[in-house]
Amino acid sequence: MGYKNVPFGSLEEFNVIIEIPQGSQDKYEYREDLDLIELDRVLFTAQRYPCNYGFIPQTRAEDGDHSDVLLFSTNPFFHGALVKSRAIGFMKMDDSGEVDDKILAVPIHDARFADVQSLEDLPEHSPKEIKNFFETYKLLQNKEVKVTGFEPKEKATEYLKKTLAVYESEQK
Repeated sequence: MGYKNVPFGSLEEFNVIIEIPQGSQDKYEYREDLDLIELDRVLFTAQRYPCNYGFIPQTRAEDGDHSDVLLFSTNPFFHGALVKSRAIGFMKMDDSGEVDDKILAVPIHDARFADVQSLEDLPEHSPKEIKNFFETYKLLQNKEVKVTGFEPKEKATEYLKKTLAVYESEQK
């Protein structure tokens, strides 16, 4: 099954394709040239992804990939799953000198997250755990990752507009 024709959705409810399930040590990446998800590596550390990790189709981020999403949920989703989601915040990140920002989101169809509308609605520990994970998961590869801040969902919406426009301009 391919992902090239999966629609974006809307700024309020967008589609996320899961690359990495919560709790995994496997780093999968979408290969646009093959239109499939491929194993990139197994993490060098004992850590596991603290939430689901995916991308938003029909967007293009500064790093050349689709927009990344960290998706909080009750249970892990299998890689390749399509999950209708909504933004609750934004994380600014520098990965070895390159911008690698992430949208923070929750699934539309998970009742346990129905009241989560912003980062402030998450447990206080969640952003700390995310920051710690990303700042340490590449240490054994001798790479430096810095989380430079968390911002409200309005920043995620601005980012989505920008990455949608970049993708649309590529299609012309």
